[in-house]
Amino acid sequence: MSEFEVTDRNRLMRYPKRASYDRAVIYPIIDEALVCHVSFALDGQPFIIPTIHARDGDRILLHGLKGGRLLEYIEAGNPVAIAVTLVDGIVFARTVFNHSMNYRSVVLFGRGKIIEEPAAKLAALQRLTERVIPGRWDEARAPNEKEIKATTIVGIDIEQATSKCRQGPPGDDGEDLEFPVWAGVLPTPIVPQAAETDPKQTAGFAVPDYVKNFNPAKR
Repeated sequence: MSEFEVTDRNRLMRYPKRASYDRAVIYPIIDEALVCHVSFALDGQPFIIPTIHARDGDRILLHGLKGGRLLEYIEAGNPVAIAVTLVDGIVFARTVFNHSMNYRSVVLFGRGKIIEEPAAKLAALQRLTERVIPGRWDEARAPNEKEIKATTIVGIDIEQATSKCRQGPPGDDGEDLEFPVWAGVLPTPIVPQAAETDPKQTAGFAVPDYVKNFNPAKR
């Protein structure tokens, strides 16, 4: 892997020491996040859409129903910005000013195009499915022709990207270290709960191991 080019578009201005432009840092954050937010502008009005994503090398895959304005905007060759954020902990400082969060985030920029070739489209759908729950594609019913035609998939080439991360204890110093209040970090990992079986399911299927052992950090 290598670093993305740094320009005014992706250069981190606030706390630049927290920045990385290295794919080896950026891509694992993108892969762990369950949701991304895609921003775009139409006729001067900004919009931001949360959606599921998958990374395929140096591009981001998005999908949705045909006719969606975001996908039509991307299909027209317009630029987008995409953000993902992982919150790792709440930082409790001795001063209100120094309270913070431990996090890992990425903002990326790019342009995309529609994936139309049937085999490539099906492969993209498989990657999106397996990216969320590895192992599910081989067990669930595959998309039929009608469903595939009703779905639009775009691949966005990642032109530039930046990660910004904060880790560690509070940043208190000086006389604030003697202030009489607890200080530290409350970790906030995603912890899946027990799976809930669909009440419409009549057969007694066992919960698959890939569901019981789901861990977004180890997909």
